Amino acid sequence: MAETLTLTHRRVLAIALPIVLSNATVPILGVVDTAVVGQLGEAAPIGAVGIGAIILSSVYWIFGFLRMGTTGLTSQASGAGDGDEVDALLSRALLIGITAGVVMIALQMFIIRGAFWISPASAEVESLARGYMVIRIWSAPATIALYGITGWLIAQERTRAVLVIQVGMNGANILLSYYMGLELGWGIEGVAWATFIAEWGGLVLGLWFCRAAFAGTAWRSVARVFDVVRLKHMAGVNSDILIRSVLLQAIFVSFLFFGAGFGDVPLAANQILMQFLQVTAYALDGFAFSAEALVGKALGAKARSALRRSAILSSLWGGIVCIGLALCFALFGGAIIDVMTTAPEVREMARVYLPYMVAAPIVGVAAWMLDGIFIGATRTKDMRNMMLISAVIYFATVIPLMALFGNDGLWIGLLLNFVVRGVTLGWKYPALEAEADERASGPVAAA
Repeated sequence: MAETLTLTHRRVLAIALPIVLSNATVPILGVVDTAVVGQLGEAAPIGAVGIGAIILSSVYWIFGFLRMGTTGLTSQASGAGDGDEVDALLSRALLIGITAGVVMIALQMFIIRGAFWISPASAEVESLARGYMVIRIWSAPATIALYGITGWLIAQERTRAVLVIQVGMNGANILLSYYMGLELGWGIEGVAWATFIAEWGGLVLGLWFCRAAFAGTAWRSVARVFDVVRLKHMAGVNSDILIRSVLLQAIFVSFLFFGAGFGDVPLAANQILMQFLQVTAYALDGFAFSAEALVGKALGAKARSALRRSAILSSLWGGIVCIGLALCFALFGGAIIDVMTTAPEVREMARVYLPYMVAAPIVGVAAWMLDGIFIGATRTKDMRNMMLISAVIYFATVIPLMALFGNDGLWIGLLLNFVVRGVTLGWKYPALEAEADERASGPVAAA
């Protein structure tokens, strides 16, 4: 309990900074894989790796709920001092992840065919991409199970372990891609095998960091791991997060499609500027994750004041980062755009819409941080419902805004969605705090 109530800036940063550093390694891997196949001297392998990786990442993204749900539930169990439930949650997360991965392997032909039916490619690219995915999909159980391990470690504020896993996995992937793809001459298949080995290696490393849980008996207690009430609660939390995430993805996918209607140059400019949003999301992840862990522990400990301080400290640092990013984009955004494209017309247009990227971190920080706060509290029904409201408002406003202001209207609609998400979740925040009081006075229904 004392640990839960001791909340400092140092503690928030200790959780957040390893996640920020971990996220920084993610784009490096994509660059290296592309560079390796680029040395083959043909365009098709580059496109095949890109398409294959995007298809698998999109399917894996569906299971992102496992990371978020596991963090919220585990942090609350930890805050409540229920060590057995903490260990059992690890087993549940691993079982869900491995089962989902096995199902993906069994359905691989349907997944691959469906992806190319939706987005067809040339015969050569499709053939190479199929070969790449058929190898990589065998590491699906490891990849999805790692979502659960990551969430479990974050809930216990062990983000340095998450950093080591991510750096180790990506580092091994980079070295193996170079060796197998170029030195051994295996080409695109070598890159796929490198990722396969790295992902299973990442799971082994993750399990090693979780070894203390396996020293007890709760992780293998059938009665506890398969407790019907707890399984139903976990299923409810995960399904709410999944619906919320699908709605969010629908907004960003529609943004891409709407932008395509304005022509190739605006579309290219929008895609470049979306990378600024990616950087913002990666930077804020660490502070949102700190909110997840600390808020969950405070709620589990039934400590309203600690919950509020967790939310305030995490959000304060998130706000500081967003202000810094906005200033960085304002001062250096043009130079960043020039690095990302050499096309003069795209550079010019991206600069026209750059002010929206300066504004995005400021208007979006509340939505990002409140997401973390609500995940930690497992108030996932609120997250789902408020996302539904914001999605309806987005689609209802973005079309007339585009009709009036063109591509400016599209960006205004996206930023308006951030604002609505922040406002609606903020409206629900008092009920989140009240739950800590209710738990302190007696048992309550799961949120």
